[in-house]
Amino acid sequence: MRLAEPHPARRPGGAYAETMPGLADPAPGSGPAPGHVWLVGAGPGDPGLLTLRAAEALRSAEIVLHDALPGTAVLGLADPRAVLIDVGKRKGHAPWPQAAINARLIAAARSGLRVVRLKGGDPFIFGRGGEEALALVEAGIPWRVVPGVSAGLAAPALAGIPLTHRGLSGAVTFLTGHDAAGDLPSATALAGTATLVAFMALSRLDALVLAALLAGRDPATPLAVIARAGLPGARILRTTLGEATLAARRARLPGPALMVIGAVAGIAALHGAGNASPPTTARPRYSPSAPE
Repeated sequence: MRLAEPHPARRPGGAYAETMPGLADPAPGSGPAPGHVWLVGAGPGDPGLLTLRAAEALRSAEIVLHDALPGTAVLGLADPRAVLIDVGKRKGHAPWPQAAINARLIAAARSGLRVVRLKGGDPFIFGRGGEEALALVEAGIPWRVVPGVSAGLAAPALAGIPLTHRGLSGAVTFLTGHDAAGDLPSATALAGTATLVAFMALSRLDALVLAALLAGRDPATPLAVIARAGLPGARILRTTLGEATLAARRARLPGPALMVIGAVAGIAALHGAGNASPPTTARPRYSPSAPE
């Protein structure tokens, strides 16, 4: 069998422009069509920070595969008849391997259902949304992304921390507490910009702090740990890089948490500006939470 030649502009080193269907908004009030999958960002957990498009998707979905992070208030927006499946990972425990999630999305779409994959924050920022999108492409499943408010932006803002500030921070690095192999960010990443925002930082806080110090960060650098941003019980620990390990142990912060390192975390005039979402009584509906 003779393979088709690639488009000339798509050969290695070639540049090309193309129409991007995902940039064309569907009709107002619509959601995923039957047999389609939408990768939807749920924001940090407060339903007030959910986008209108995400709310529309939830209301029209027939099956929702969701992370552990969105919270019951966001899930309460789903159609009461929809099947909700918890595929979230908690503290390294993953009853649903990524391959199983991909397979469930594909199977649901092939059965003609309107499918939403609901992810905390934004699907394409440390959310494995790219992996799921590739799996859908390979399976020939129509899909689109509904961007969400990333925790990397929302948590600092809710804590009164501007990630950029004239004279203090002109660049921001977003990094994860550990990569797929469990390794810490490189010294270059930890020392290269004025402001660092570390996702999933609580379980690796000691190691991250030590790595940042070894990378050359000043121990007096302001540091903030923001726990459960946008959710009831949100807490903010304000300290310095050199004192963070002991301070975090004393604070006993709940997860999930995000860490900000840099001078912007120490703008005293903005301390106390943070806010948390009110509690909610909305209750989700669950189907079995793990594959056989």
